[in-house]
Amino acid sequence: MVGRSSVGRAPASHPSPLPGLTPAQVAERVARGEVNDVPVRSSRSAVEIVRANVFTRFNAIIGVLFAIILIVGPIQDGLFGFVIVANTGIGIVQELRAKRTLDKLAVIGEAQPTVRRDGTASRIPTSEVVLDDVIELGPGDKVVVDGEVGETDGLEIDESLLTGEADPVVKKPGDPVMSGSFVVAGGGAFTATKVGREAYAAQLAEEASRFTLVHSELRTGISRILKYVTWMMIPTALGLILSHLLTLGLPGDAAIRRMVAGIVPMIPEGLVLLTSVAFAIGVIRLGRKQCLVQELPAIEGLARVDVVCLDKTGTLTEGGMDVCDLRVLDGTGGSLDGPGGSYADPATATAPARPATDTDRPATDQPSTHEPATHEPPARQAQSESYVRQVLSALGDADPRPNASLQAVIDAYPADGSWRCTRSLPFSSARKYSGASFNGPDGESSTWLLGAPDVLLPPTDRTLTETDDLNAQGLRVLLLARATRELDDPEVARDVRPTALVVLEQRLRPDAPDTLRYFGEQRVHAKVISGDNAVSVGAVAGKLGLPGADAPVDARQLPRLPADRDALAAVLDEGTVFGRVTPQQKREMVGALQSRGHTVAMTGDGVNDVLALKDADIGVSMGSGSEATRAVAQIVLLNNSFATLPSVVAEGRRVIGNITRVATLFLTKTVYSVLLAILVACWQIPYPYLPRHLTLLSTLTIGVPAFFLALAPNKERARPHFVRRVMRYAIPSGLITGLAAFATYLLARAHYTGPGSLAAETSAATLTLFLTALWVLATIARPYTWWRIALILTMAVAFLVVLATPWLQAFFDLRLVGTVMPWTAVAVALVASALLELTWRRIARRFPA
Repeated sequence: MVGRSSVGRAPASHPSPLPGLTPAQVAERVARGEVNDVPVRSSRSAVEIVRANVFTRFNAIIGVLFAIILIVGPIQDGLFGFVIVANTGIGIVQELRAKRTLDKLAVIGEAQPTVRRDGTASRIPTSEVVLDDVIELGPGDKVVVDGEVGETDGLEIDESLLTGEADPVVKKPGDPVMSGSFVVAGGGAFTATKVGREAYAAQLAEEASRFTLVHSELRTGISRILKYVTWMMIPTALGLILSHLLTLGLPGDAAIRRMVAGIVPMIPEGLVLLTSVAFAIGVIRLGRKQCLVQELPAIEGLARVDVVCLDKTGTLTEGGMDVCDLRVLDGTGGSLDGPGGSYADPATATAPARPATDTDRPATDQPSTHEPATHEPPARQAQSESYVRQVLSALGDADPRPNASLQAVIDAYPADGSWRCTRSLPFSSARKYSGASFNGPDGESSTWLLGAPDVLLPPTDRTLTETDDLNAQGLRVLLLARATRELDDPEVARDVRPTALVVLEQRLRPDAPDTLRYFGEQRVHAKVISGDNAVSVGAVAGKLGLPGADAPVDARQLPRLPADRDALAAVLDEGTVFGRVTPQQKREMVGALQSRGHTVAMTGDGVNDVLALKDADIGVSMGSGSEATRAVAQIVLLNNSFATLPSVVAEGRRVIGNITRVATLFLTKTVYSVLLAILVACWQIPYPYLPRHLTLLSTLTIGVPAFFLALAPNKERARPHFVRRVMRYAIPSGLITGLAAFATYLLARAHYTGPGSLAAETSAATLTLFLTALWVLATIARPYTWWRIALILTMAVAFLVVLATPWLQAFFDLRLVGTVMPWTAVAVALVASALLELTWRRIARRFPA
């Protein structure tokens, strides 16, 4: 066998290799537009970002009100329009920055299929695939376009993401393949028959993996709030305009200004902006750490996770492994050079020993490795180990796309080309072994399997005692066994003859202990779910300090779905480490945990993790993982660093915690604005404020502070029920603030008389409203830090500057007359602040974090 090619494989599976298109044929198809031009984008386009930020419901409402003010004047009362323009511009700029970050990262993480052209295979971007291209496939590769199989080497494709069929489909030449499916075992090549938008499955796959803004509790909650506000605005506007025109008899322009003043503060216009900005800046921050967020709410979602399921290989351990020991067995279950001794194999104890024949022996006349060899001289035993090394090197050479375990074998035992592969069985996560049939250098035919000892051997085989000891040290053990059946026999793994144990040492990620410790401190339960031996997985997890690693669970003993979902969920709640988990079981485990109300994140890098990643609330893939895992995951760690996950959790918590804070500020304003509108309509008095007053107050007590608070560090644990928690504080705060401002307004109307009294009344009410709203801000800003205190004091000083500067007084039409009402306004604000503090503390005691 030469190299790692398909020479010598089963002829039925391998027609002549397809050379692929020539450069001229490729150019011809490009000219005809037969290119896979479906853009798989990591974010919205620039046009979509501008449209989403400009053409909103409230921008339309505010735009109309702004146009009205421009007509009736003065310009001071239209300041809110300029604020909205600035807010919209900030939102667009930040999202465009996030888009650039995402697009750059997406290029790094983009799947690049291997395309064969003019007899040469090379990797190209998905968008450059043309009709009739020959595309090579291997384990973990995603099928990027629809096509027809031309070559197979044990090719098995999982189409469950498209058809719902859980079992992999064995593909033969002529069979169709659909884009969006992925290879779970074997390899081959197919010819593209549908590219671009003609491939319906490709469109589904694109839509499934595109950057999106849906499924976010924050956005859903904010949208619900905005819907309620919209319905409240219509009757409020009608009530204000009618009362001012008909009942109070104000001039039309004055009535319109008061109506606009009552409507504009009801709109939490900055809330949507700050949510978008917080998400966008989170994307930028994570992008600097080589973390690709393929779905925006994933930042929020991972912060809400309370269970994270970890695949051991590639997550807790690094991808590579090293062969640290080779233990040749005596053919009856004993080790020639290690513990175990000589004993009768239970599978063959009743059969008499068969004399060796020429076909059982290699050219060196060494004994067959499946015969007892404990009575052989040391030299003959050494030859047995040499023979085992030849078998291992031939197995490595027979697989064109080795996994990490087989790659370690290849590195340790390079092939010399003396063995000819006649048929191969690629590794599959479901069966836990691979195999091949060979013609040896002396013409001997033999079939070998390499895989999990506890899968290939019966439970009573004493070889498993030795493997258990090795697994308990955190080592991975593969069994090399000679098969007594043909490779295509469904029962090929039965009655195998154990030949050697290949001991692999796994490389632990140095950052894994700190990351697991972080999850523990944050009350996020880590579950290690692996296809490896349970004892080995438990030993590895124990080295990393994971609590509960000393009681690993073999997944083959777990309750099966769908009948025992509750029983499975109960075991998963109790256990921490699970081994021998099949890909379908990983998916079932995620579903069982979700049935208990858990928010589940799944991390992985192998094709066996795809189904679980897709079903988990948040899927996290390593950048070095298979194309299929990267396609279905919401978050891709391009630097392959498990230690990046805490950063993602921290960003999510920052977004959720801070948006909850600023949402309370904005909705407090909405509540007191609605209350004031209702009260003035009932009392049949003019609305106390002009638009300019509320623009000033909103800027100082909400707009500027909210921007800083929304982007500040925040490590609070994410909690559900966003709308309920925000309204729990916003409603009482808004009611107290509105009543305090209205009380001062009534007192001022009784105190002031004569021409110009309305300006004095408005100024006193504005002072109360500012001080009370400032206390709401001070409460929201807790716990205090130096910069939060400085922020609050800066807003207070800015308001004093407005009151003390003559031209600003005139611009904002604020004039405190006398000393009685100003100090009365301060006293009312102090009483309101005390009520706010009592109310907040009572709510905090009743609904603790």
